[in-house]
Amino acid sequence: MSLPNKIAWDDNVLPFQLDSADIRGRVARLDGVLEEILAQHKYPAPVEAAVAEAAILTALIGQTIDLRWKLSLQIRGNGPLRIIATDYYGPTKDGEPARMRAYASFDAERLAKDEGTPFSMIGSGMFAVLIDQGEGMTPYQGITPLAGGSLAACAETYFAQSEQLPTRFAVAMGKSQEPGGTEHWRAGGMMIQHMPKASPYANDSTGDAGLLSAVDLLHGDDSENWNRVNLHLDTVDALELVGPHVSPTELLHRLFHEETPRVYDSQPLTFGCTCGPEKVVQTMSIYSAKDIRHMTNEAGKVTADCQFCSAHYEFDPATLGFEATKPGEK
Repeated sequence: MSLPNKIAWDDNVLPFQLDSADIRGRVARLDGVLEEILAQHKYPAPVEAAVAEAAILTALIGQTIDLRWKLSLQIRGNGPLRIIATDYYGPTKDGEPARMRAYASFDAERLAKDEGTPFSMIGSGMFAVLIDQGEGMTPYQGITPLAGGSLAACAETYFAQSEQLPTRFAVAMGKSQEPGGTEHWRAGGMMIQHMPKASPYANDSTGDAGLLSAVDLLHGDDSENWNRVNLHLDTVDALELVGPHVSPTELLHRLFHEETPRVYDSQPLTFGCTCGPEKVVQTMSIYSAKDIRHMTNEAGKVTADCQFCSAHYEFDPATLGFEATKPGEK
C-alpha cells in the first residue's frame, strides 16, 4: 500500500458492525500518538511494551464514550511494574480528534532483575476502567483482577464480569522503521463485541479464578455466530493488526467478508495532556501553609511534575494552599 494511504489510517479508530453475526467492533492503529506518549519518558523496553498494549486497548474501548467524557484505564500491581495509567478524552465536538495520554511507574532495580513478560512484571493486582461523565455526574468504576496472561485478557474479563458483554481483543505492538527513517513504536488492534443482549444467559463461570468469560454469556445461534467470528479473528497476524501496509477496511474484508461488514466514520486520535498550573494550584488548595512549607525546596519554590507529559511547574509557596496570601497562577 502507498505511503499516503498508510498515513491516512494511522492514529484512528474505525468502528464496524458484522450484520450477519450481530457483532460490532473497532479497528485501531496508533503511530504518532503512541510515539509521543512514550517520548515523554525513557522507559525500559518491557515498560514501553506494556504501555503500548494499554494504550491500544484504551483507544479501542474509549471510542464508544460520549463527547467530552473521559475514560481511563488504571492497572496496579505488586510487581516491579507498579502502575500503568491511561486517559482517553472524548472529542469536545463532532469531527474533532479524541485525545490520549499514558504513563507508567516502576521500580527500576526490581525490573532489571525480572526476566518475565511485561504482564508478569505487574504482578498481582487490579485492572480498572473508569468513566468520568463530567461535572455533577458520579464517575463509573469497574474493577477486575489481573488474570489471563495479558492486559487484553483482563479487558475481556472486565466486559464479561462488569458489562456481561462477550468481548474479544486482538492486539499487537512493536517497533518499526520506514526506509531511511528512525525506529519507533506502532500498535494496532481489533475489538469485537456481541450486541448487548447476552446477560440473561450467563452460565457458570469458566474463566481464570472463577471469573466470567465470553463463552459463559452466549447460547444457541448467538454462540455459533460468536465462535465463527472468533475463528476468523484467530487467523489475523501481528503485521496485519499493526499495519501499515494493510488498511483497516482491507483487513475487515479479509477476515469477515462473509459476515456482511459495515463500517462507520472513523475517530481520529491525537496526544493530549490536560495538565497546567491552574490544576496544580487547585490540587494544592487542600493544604495548609504549614504543609506547603514542608513542600518548599531550598530555592524557595514548590515544584510539581506531570506524570503524563513530564511538564515541570514552579510556584511561589505563598500562592498555594487554602491559606494562600498571594494570587495563584493564571
